[in-house]
This record gives sequence, C-alpha cells and structure tokens, in this order.
Amino acid sequence: MGSIITPDVYVSSQILREINTFEREDGTPLHYTLVDIKNWCKNTFEIVNQLRINTDYSYHIYDVVILMNGVPVVQIELKTLQINPRRAMQQVVGYKNDAGNGYGKTLMSLLQLFIVSNGNDTWYFANNNAEHFSFDADERFLPLYQYANRENKKITSLEDFADKFLAKCTLGQIISRYMILVASEKKLLMMRPYQIYAVKAIVDCIEQNSGNGYIWHTTGSGKTLTSFKASTLLKDNTDIEKCLFVVDRKDLDRQTREEFNRFQDGCVEENTNTYTLVKRLLSNDYAETQKRTNAKPFSC
Repeated sequence: MGSIITPDVYVSSQILREINTFEREDGTPLHYTLVDIKNWCKNTFEIVNQLRINTDYSYHIYDVVILMNGVPVVQIELKTLQINPRRAMQQVVGYKNDAGNGYGKTLMSLLQLFIVSNGNDTWYFANNNAEHFSFDADERFLPLYQYANRENKKITSLEDFADKFLAKCTLGQIISRYMILVASEKKLLMMRPYQIYAVKAIVDCIEQNSGNGYIWHTTGSGKTLTSFKASTLLKDNTDIEKCLFVVDRKDLDRQTREEFNRFQDGCVEENTNTYTLVKRLLSNDYAETQKRTNAKPFSC
C-alpha cells in the first residue's frame, strides 16, 4: 500500500490512472490499475460520511468522501445555507496546509476533486500540490468551476448538481477523460463544462462520420486545450490513423505547438517542409502518427 501513497498530488494522479505493478511473494509481477479509465461506468462507487483520519498530532473530519474501487477520489465539504461556500474552500486549504494532514500519508493522497456547497451554491476544483493550491491576495480561489448543461446554464443547486455531476458514469468519465495532467507544471487541470461538451461533439462527429463542424469561442476560452484533449482521445481509436492540425500563420503554429507540449511534453512537432509532411502522412510508424501540422478547425 505504501508504494501508491505519496504527498505529490501529480504523481498520485499518474498512479491512479496508469498500469502499476505489484511483486508477489514468489517474485512474479502482478499488473493492476486502481480505476478503469476506459470503461468508467464499470468502476465501483461508494460514499463515506463524516470520515475521520488521525495522523501524527492532528485529525480532520471530512463531510462526504466518494470512493472509486475503494480509492477516495472526491471530497465534499458542506455548509449551511447562510454560510458562503468560500468558508468550505478555506477549510479545505487549511486542512491541506496542516503539517499533520492525511492527504500525503493515507489513501487521501489519491484525491482528485474537491466540491463545496451551501445547498444553493455549489463549486468544484481540482486537487493540486501547494504551488497550485491557494487563495490569492483577494481571497479568490482559482481555478474554480461551476457545472453547467449543454446550453451553458449553471447548475448550482446541490441536489441538481449531484443528479448531474455525481452520477457514477458522469463522475467516472470526468475523472477518467476530462481532467488534464499538465506535465510541464506538474499540476491537475479541470476542463470547463463547455470544453467537455465540445470534445464530445468532435469525437462523436468523427467516429460517426457525420460531416464537418466548427467551434467558435473568444480568446482565452481554452480552444487549444479542447483540441488537445480531442486529439488525445481520437488517437486511441484504432480506426483513426492520423490526426492533423492546420493553422494559417506561423505565430499561431508556434503558439499551438508550445501549448500542446506544455500539456504533454514532446507530443507534437512542426512540419517545416512539404517533404516532412508527406513522409509522415505515408508513414506507418506509430510515433509519426502522433505528430501534427497544427490547427483549431477540424474535418471529419
């Protein structure tokens, strides 16, 4: 058990999703995964109320903890209607900053998401290491999210939020597919609801061969992240040999390439001439299929 417990949230998140190896008493290896990220609905979910953990000289009580296959992945802190959910956020940050906390010394190290609510106002945010997990000078917590439907209507009531976001297949899918592990910064990043719906639309469009599509949004809305996640999901489809990105100017090419490599180092390279592009298009080398010529628009 100790081999999967680490105070490093980024490493824990990798352990949660990757194939791990355990050595049996006879010396033979046993390969296992903590959660099924490809068949997310097949994970077993459990809920624990008022969980208390004692470590060293301190103890904390967690209102609600959701477990996938016995692993705690979501912590929910609840307040009464009269109390701003910010108080719950401060409580979570306080727990994390406690030197004797259980987040780095127990299975709580595998926690992925925090949810805070006072019944009417519900927010969620990703777990992270200390450098990515604090209030700023104005006591605002960033990045912080509210769930929304496909029409981008916010779902803030705790009861409605639980029905939509905490449905086991939805939560399993969010943990498995729509959290980003940013390699360059060693942090977890949540996709916003509209990004999730956009990625689903792109993947469905291509897999169903249902025509072309466009995604339009403002500067800074996360179009590059949306295209990155869509391409990483599409490359797992054995029917898709290559995923190409095409942009209309060099500065956008550089910007997109840098952003992609920030999310996952070395995942894309630029094609500097026609010969290289043709070579990669004709190649059956798997490594070549991960390269790209850059783009935001997509063609199905």
